[in-house]
Amino acid sequence: MPIGDDNTPPNTSWNSSSFAGFFEGWLVRQEHYLDELLSAQDSFADEDGESQQEELRGLISRVLTHYQQYYQAKALAARNDVFHVFSPSWFSTIERSLLWIGGFKPGLVFREVEGGDEGGGEGVGGGDGERAESVAAPPLVEMARRAGRLVDWERRSGADNVLESLRRSLQVLVESADHLRAMTTSKVIEVLSPAQGVRLLAAAAQLQLRIRMWGAQRDGRPPRTP
Repeated sequence: MPIGDDNTPPNTSWNSSSFAGFFEGWLVRQEHYLDELLSAQDSFADEDGESQQEELRGLISRVLTHYQQYYQAKALAARNDVFHVFSPSWFSTIERSLLWIGGFKPGLVFREVEGGDEGGGEGVGGGDGERAESVAAPPLVEMARRAGRLVDWERRSGADNVLESLRRSLQVLVESADHLRAMTTSKVIEVLSPAQGVRLLAAAAQLQLRIRMWGAQRDGRPPRTP
């Protein structure tokens, strides 16, 4: 794969087809990380030694790097064909219905914390997630509106330079949204204990993989084999 666990630099000539292939491999690694997270969650449930904490932090770091590789690859695919990112063929109908500017809503991280962490995280709440989205929403929404106006203009004028401006605007929109998603997750992880962070990442991976399985079943797609 162009982007792997060894942080191999990506191939900058990616298109939607090559990203779809990367994504399938990424999901296989996601399943492996989920196994590690669940195992760590069970193994260190009642232990708080420094060595165990460091092991959990190392696992969390590897999982966050795994997500960063996804965003890096997605940005390259968007630069090749940003329109495809808004209705990706590699997602099922259900997955596409849940998209917010090409991905999950940042506030979902806080709902995962509230729903999956019995002890909660001090200073972490759904209200903070909603505020993060509300702060980001005005510039992102305005960019989307501007893109829509450019589409209308392009249809009337047929100007290639207008379509190129639209592509650039949407690329910035997608990368800004992904930056917000990554930043939100990182900030939440910072205020959680390592054990809580592991539970959060495990819950997020389980949700993603279950939605993908349900979506594939509903669309009648054949099951993916690792």
